[in-house]
Amino acid sequence: MKKIYWKSISWIIGLLLGLQIWILSGGGADAAQTVPEELQNLHAQSAVLMDGASGRVLFEKNGYEKRAMASTTKILTCILALEKGDLEQIVTVSKNAARQPKVHLGMQEGEKFFLKDLLYSLMLESHNDSAVAVAEAIAGSTEEFAVQMNEKAREIGCRNSHFITPNGLDASDEEGKHSATAEELAKIMRYCIKDSEKREIFLEITGTQEKTFQNIEKTRSFSCVNHNALLQMEEGALTGKTGFTSEAGYCYVGAVKRDDRTLIVALLGCGWPGHKSWKWQDTKSLLRYGFGHYRYREIKAIPKIPTVEVEEGCKENSELFSKIFLQGTAEKPSFRMLLKDDEKIYVKVKMNERQKAPVCKGELIGTVLYTLNGKIVYQTPVLAKEQIDRRNFWWVLKKVIKIYLIQYN
Repeated sequence: MKKIYWKSISWIIGLLLGLQIWILSGGGADAAQTVPEELQNLHAQSAVLMDGASGRVLFEKNGYEKRAMASTTKILTCILALEKGDLEQIVTVSKNAARQPKVHLGMQEGEKFFLKDLLYSLMLESHNDSAVAVAEAIAGSTEEFAVQMNEKAREIGCRNSHFITPNGLDASDEEGKHSATAEELAKIMRYCIKDSEKREIFLEITGTQEKTFQNIEKTRSFSCVNHNALLQMEEGALTGKTGFTSEAGYCYVGAVKRDDRTLIVALLGCGWPGHKSWKWQDTKSLLRYGFGHYRYREIKAIPKIPTVEVEEGCKENSELFSKIFLQGTAEKPSFRMLLKDDEKIYVKVKMNERQKAPVCKGELIGTVLYTLNGKIVYQTPVLAKEQIDRRNFWWVLKKVIKIYLIQYN
C-alpha cells in the first residue's frame, strides 16, 4: 500500500510540474500566437531578422540552431580576404583550386588572376574554385584559412559556428561539421556592412550586377552575373549571398536599407530542389514584417535618482549621530531604438548596495539601466553630486565638544 501511495503522489507532483511548465511557456494554441501571423508559414528551417544598426534580433525561428550553411560561407571568405589581402595581389591557381566542383569559374592550374577579380567571381557567381584560390593566396592553404575564418568569427562574436571550407561545401573534422546559426550569419553580415574597415568595397563588390575580367595573361575572358535576385526585387537592397548544398538546402543572407532602417535576413534550410523560390518568399515576408512594424523611437526617459546612505560619512554641518545621504546625477539618455508600437523600454536605477566614505564628487555610485524584454539595451552611470568625507577623530571630538558646550552653557 505504501508503494502505491508514494507512486500516486509522485505521479501527481510530476503532472502538476508539467502543467506549470506548459502554462509558463504559453501553452498549446497560445504559444503559437507569439509568432506574428505573417511569419507563421515560413519555409526555412532556421530564420533570423536582425536590426542592422544594433544587432538586435527582431524575429527568429530556430535562429540559434547550428546548420550547414553552404555558400553563405563566402561572406566571411570575402571580408577576410579584403581585410588581409591586397586587391591588386596576383593569385596563382593551384591544382587543388582548379579541381573544385561546380559551380566553378573553370580556372586552370598555373593561371593567374587579380585578387579583386576573383572576389567578384566568388560573390556574384559563387565559384568554388575562386574561393579556394583566394583562401590559398591569403593564408597559404585552405586549412590555415579556416583557422583564420574561425578566429574572425569569434572576433565578431560568433560562438556556435564552425568553418572548415572557404567555399561552404559540406565538410566535417574532429571539431564537428561545417556549420553556423542563422543568427551568427546575420551577425557576420552586419559586421561586413557596418563595422569592417572594408565595408565600402564589400558593398561595391556584392552590389555589382555584372563583371567582366581577364586572367593576367589576357588569354581568357570571364563574365559574372550577380545571382542575388533581391537586388532587383527589393527597394534599398544592399547586398546578399545565396547558397545550396544537398545537406544545407537553399540558404540566403542579405541586407536591405530603407530610410534610416537597415534589416538583415538570414535563412538556412529553405527548401531543396523544386523549391528554389522559397528563400525569396521568406525574405520578402521577413522584410515586410520588419519594415511594416518597426520604427525608430527616441529614448528620453530620465529617472528619479534615489539617495544612497554613506557609511562612516560626515559633513561639516552634520550632527554626530546623523545618517549621511548622498545625491547622485545621471546624464540624459541620448539613444534611439528600433521598436514595435507595443514594445516598451523600462528604466531602472541600480545604486551601489554599500557606499563607504570617503566619496569624491563625480565618483561612480550606481547605474541607470534601460531594458527591453528583460535585456539591458543601454546604460548610463550615476555619479556623486558632492564630496563626502570620512569621519575621523578630530571631527568626532569637535562634535562632542559642541554637544558638551550646548548642554552646560
